[in-house]
Amino acid sequence: MKKAGMSQLLRGTFFVLLATMLFGFVTSCSKDDDDNNVNGAGKSHKVVFKAIASSGADIDVAVYGIDGNPTTATSLSGTTWTSPEVTSEAGAYNANVAVNAVGTNASSTLKVQIWVDGELKKEGTSSGQYLSASASYVF
Repeated sequence: MKKAGMSQLLRGTFFVLLATMLFGFVTSCSKDDDDNNVNGAGKSHKVVFKAIASSGADIDVAVYGIDGNPTTATSLSGTTWTSPEVTSEAGAYNANVAVNAVGTNASSTLKVQIWVDGELKKEGTSSGQYLSASASYVF
C-alpha cells in the first residue's frame, strides 16, 4: 500500500509539473510583444564624430561610419577634427570611429567622441607620441 501511494504521489507531482510548464509555455507565447526598437535602434539618428588632440599634436587620419559603411578622412592636420553630420538609417546597429595622430611627446593625448542626436554617447582616449583612439556606440 505504501509503495502504491508513493507511486501515485510521484505520478501526480510529475503531471502537475508538466501542466505548469505547458501553461507557462503557452502563456508566454500567447502575445507577440517583440519590440524591434531596442535602445532606439528602430529609428534614424543624427551622428557626429569628433577628435580632440593635445596641444602640438597633429591628427592624420580618421575612419568613421555606421554599420560597416566606413568613411576615411585623410590628409588631416591640426588638433581638432569634426565629421560632417551623418544620418543613420532606421534600424542601424552601431557607430564607430578611429583616429590616428602624432603627438609631440609621450604625454600627448587624443580623445575621440561619438555624438548621437546632440548628446555625447561614447568616448575613447589614447596617450603617447603615436596616438590611436577609437570608440564604438550601439544604438
